[in-house]
Amino acid sequence: MPIVQISMIQGRTPEMKEKLIKKVTDAIVEALQISADKVRITLNEVPKENIGYGGVPLSKLDL
Repeated sequence: MPIVQISMIQGRTPEMKEKLIKKVTDAIVEALQISADKVRITLNEVPKENIGYGGVPLSKLDL
C-alpha cells in the first residue's frame, strides 16, 4: 500500500487539492499496476512563515 506525503504552501483551493490527489493516485496506479483503493495521499499544508528560503521566511519574500 503506497503512502504519499506531499508538503506544500497553504493557499490552494479544495478543487486544486482534489485534482492533485487524483493525478498522483492515477500515476501510482499506472506505475505500480495496483488499484486506486490501495493508494493513500496526505497533503501537509505549511504556512509561508514556517518555510525558509535562503535564511528568510517565505512570508517575508515577494515570490
